[in-house]
Amino acid sequence: MALISLAQGLAHAQQHGYALGAFNVLDTHFLRALFQAAEQQRSPFIINLAEVHFKYVSLDHLVAAIRCEAARHAIPVVLNLDHGLHFEAVVQAVRLGFTSVMFDGSGLSYDENVRQTKEVVRLCHAVGVSVEAELGAVGGDEGGALTGEADSAKFTDPARAADFVKSTGIDCLAVAIGNAHGKYKGEPRLDFDRLAAIRSAAGIPLVLHGGSGISDADFRRAITLGIHKINFYTGMSQAALDAIETQIGQRDARYDSFAELLMAVERNISSVVAQQMQIFGSSGRA
Repeated sequence: MALISLAQGLAHAQQHGYALGAFNVLDTHFLRALFQAAEQQRSPFIINLAEVHFKYVSLDHLVAAIRCEAARHAIPVVLNLDHGLHFEAVVQAVRLGFTSVMFDGSGLSYDENVRQTKEVVRLCHAVGVSVEAELGAVGGDEGGALTGEADSAKFTDPARAADFVKSTGIDCLAVAIGNAHGKYKGEPRLDFDRLAAIRSAAGIPLVLHGGSGISDADFRRAITLGIHKINFYTGMSQAALDAIETQIGQRDARYDSFAELLMAVERNISSVVAQQMQIFGSSGRA
């Protein structure tokens, strides 16, 4: 089916009490793995393409493959720019047909974050593209750092959430409540009281970045408190690396060893994603 907007996907997730998994794609093997999991689980989902990963892909070719694959399946799918840091990347994504943009102004001052986010919303909403923004700063580094940890000084301020949403007109808000990108240093501890306060103040669907490493129970509790989009990539990357290590350890001289390695990567990623769809409550929602 045709790609849907994030606003459409979130409305359904909010109505039925689940979260959409947002899974990053680096090539067509990742892409095929996602659709295999989605078909198995009958789950809607979000395809993330992060600006920091643009250097690894032929963006226009990969987007064409995504649109082609989506058309072959009766699964609602969102194509989202993940952590768009520059206005030029946002424009590029809109021109290529992304249906959602996550503009990350978390490294800016509050006033500058509002100003730039508002400009992104003006551009995107004019052509029916949804916008996610971040208030506070999620720990770690989405660019591939090994580990990450949360900084309580940068947690989302509930008192500012209402003003930020009203001032920018965003469709959903990424929050910092103890979550971090990459592998966690120690056990993640989410501030659920803060999350509840943010939900009350913001009044829109909330987003949890840094999903790899959070417990199943914490995911489910977060969803009851307003989280309806969960980003998950590190666990996929680790699954791919595990498959590669296993295949290399069993390698023989056959000419098709590399092809078998790629198939093993797909299987591992698909298995991990299917598990997360069950945890997020999106299975059977397509």
